[in-house]
Amino acid sequence: MSAALPTVPVLHSEWIKIRSLRGTLGALIAMLVATAAIQALASAATGQADAGGLGEDPLLGAFYGVNFGQIAAFAFGASALAAEFHNGALRTTLTSVPNRTRFYLSKTAMVGALAFLVGQVTGLLTFVLGQAFTGRHALSLGDPGALRAVFGSGVYLTLMALFAAGLTAVLRNAAIVLSVLIPFVVMVPFIIGQAAGGVAEFLPDQAGQLVLHLESTGRLGPWSGLGVLALWAAAALAGGWLAVCRRDA
Repeated sequence: MSAALPTVPVLHSEWIKIRSLRGTLGALIAMLVATAAIQALASAATGQADAGGLGEDPLLGAFYGVNFGQIAAFAFGASALAAEFHNGALRTTLTSVPNRTRFYLSKTAMVGALAFLVGQVTGLLTFVLGQAFTGRHALSLGDPGALRAVFGSGVYLTLMALFAAGLTAVLRNAAIVLSVLIPFVVMVPFIIGQAAGGVAEFLPDQAGQLVLHLESTGRLGPWSGLGVLALWAAAALAGGWLAVCRRDA
């Protein structure tokens, strides 16, 4: 079993791959920049004029930019895996790392670690910048739920990146994955929300973003909602592992 675990040389090679791909590295940086910048702009436009300018839940409103940052997280996870399926790259990789499980775990571990590190910085910067423009309505890190939401937002973005990475390993095409995931989290909850009743609560984004709410009113709480998102990501990663192990390179 230990032979299949990630090792430092393999993890290092995966880091080199990610930082060498401008599109993948750019998506990781965009996760930070887009989330924090859009939050600051939205807070500056509405925060001081109206306490409810970004929604009735002030804590959720403090992380409005996450709705845009998650798209960059999708792009990061998808592009990191998709690079292996172009121009025979996977065959080259498997020549160096014949154990497919080790390769896959190393790849997804590096994606998750980078997304988590950037996600935590993103969560803190988004909260601080957004509240700096909110005037007398600003929240502080000491307010109820604030630290949980800062940490949770980084975990949320990490799980979304891993969700996209797993699906890309299955479909082997980042464009297809993004064309499915973006409408799935942007449009589907609003389309089926009323018709599906409580089922919509278990959709990945709806469940995961409960960690950003001041209070939960449904069956899921902040951490259980994040747990549901983790199950979605785990299912996608498991499917990706099966696809990598069983399909021809």
